[in-house]
Amino acid sequence: MRRRFDMWSGVTVLFLALFALILVYPMFLLLKESVVNPQGQFTWENFVKFFSQPYYSRTIGNSFKVTVAITFVTLLLGIPLSYFYSFYQLKGAKLVFVISILCSMSAPFIGAYSWILLLGRSGVITVLLRKAGIELPSIYGFNGILLVQTLKLFPLVFIYMNGAFRNIDNTLIEASANLGCTGVKRFFKVILALCMPTVLAAALIVFMRAFADFGTPLLIGEGYRTFPVEIYNQYLGENGTDHNFAAAISVIAIVITALVFFLQKWATGHFRFSINALHPIQKRKPHGLAGVLMYLYTYLLLAMAFLPQVYIIYLSFRNCDQAVFKPGFSMGNYQNAMRHLLGRSVRNTIFIGAGALAVIIIFAVLIAYLVVRRSSVLNHTIDTLSMLPYIMPGSVIGIALVLAFGHKPFALTGTVLIMIISFVIRRMPYTIRSANATLMQIPMSIEEASISLGTSKLKTFVSITVPMMSSGILSGAILSWVSIVTELSSSIILYNNRNITLTMSAYVAISRGNYGLACAFSAILTALTMVSLLVYLKASKSEDIAL
Repeated sequence: MRRRFDMWSGVTVLFLALFALILVYPMFLLLKESVVNPQGQFTWENFVKFFSQPYYSRTIGNSFKVTVAITFVTLLLGIPLSYFYSFYQLKGAKLVFVISILCSMSAPFIGAYSWILLLGRSGVITVLLRKAGIELPSIYGFNGILLVQTLKLFPLVFIYMNGAFRNIDNTLIEASANLGCTGVKRFFKVILALCMPTVLAAALIVFMRAFADFGTPLLIGEGYRTFPVEIYNQYLGENGTDHNFAAAISVIAIVITALVFFLQKWATGHFRFSINALHPIQKRKPHGLAGVLMYLYTYLLLAMAFLPQVYIIYLSFRNCDQAVFKPGFSMGNYQNAMRHLLGRSVRNTIFIGAGALAVIIIFAVLIAYLVVRRSSVLNHTIDTLSMLPYIMPGSVIGIALVLAFGHKPFALTGTVLIMIISFVIRRMPYTIRSANATLMQIPMSIEEASISLGTSKLKTFVSITVPMMSSGILSGAILSWVSIVTELSSSIILYNNRNITLTMSAYVAISRGNYGLACAFSAILTALTMVSLLVYLKASKSEDIAL
């Protein structure tokens, strides 16, 4: 029977119109910009230029090569760490989890900046080892990007795999032992095989995050050119710009990331099975040499990953003159920051972030309800559209929004509103996926019982359904929030002094060689991230974040 038009049908139409305006329309203009020349004539010359000149086409190859390496190494590091955390009673387990979250949620370029100060040509560790006669390999280029991104992203694999390992039924482990499958063989043949969908999901998110990263290769890449940096150079570079060519590179990037996304979906389809942990894994105490090695691996790896944040905070209190740190400690860098838009940066970060998060939560709740409870072609179209930014680099979305809202009738460039739109588009998928998963676990019979007792559908939704979704909403919202306050790649296209955020203030200070000021901004940003996560863990009374 044809469903009659009601409030939810109106919500569907509203979302379709909204996504058409803030997502489809900007993407259409981006595609249009890529196939015209400055005179407005149709041409393929931008794509021909990219693929015919190795100087440009090599950027995609470079990005793909370093991203595949990052994905492989993060899996190599993150899966064993998660295995030790999930199957053994590690001392300080809660600290391990909190530090891993803080490492993964920090701004990417802060790690690159910190490692330059530690292992760069004049870095502290480099100079000390040089005096001892030891010459380290260069931190710049491929090696530096791999180091920085791996140490930032392996905690994502750790967090994802924790959930997968928790869902393994202990009876399967016992059964494999009875059949003679134990130790390393059992890990690969049974445990890892059962978790393969999660392994693929973790690999995808690491790949997407690394492939689209802008700040790390810009700061530490030097001659190793990647496509996000090339898009920025073509759009806002100091040596001349070509907006049409930047749009063409953006379209190519979207196609490549979409292909990777669908390849992951296809691979995941080969591992379709359900599993329920009726008998949860019984954690064992680590003993002997194996236990010592387990602790060394866990804490040394996390110490390396967390070192950049600690070192930045330390340097923020050191005396500094532009790019030179001097002996002694003071609050000079923070006083300098207060003279350089610190107050405005903090206010904008909180105001824009809170505004974007409020919109994200409302949209996520409504879209989740449409998809799960009001399943239809139109509602699934909305769900698909909301996920598109998940596979798009931030710089691409930034350029598309400038094309769509940089002139009348939607002249929003340089305003707070366009920043909020950008954050909502980019960071909404986290909360939507989390809200969807939670709502699927809530029986429909609860809502039906409320309606049968005379409660209206709207009141049932607001008073019963939404509160029951709160855990999933909160979990997705904290991921959206932290990624909002550390966002760089789209902000660098859209920001100005009126809507500058902490992330942008830190980046601008680094680019101008004012390292003490950059450390102050970065330390405040790191502190804001820490407080956000600790408040979440306290409010949710949880020791985990559902991804």
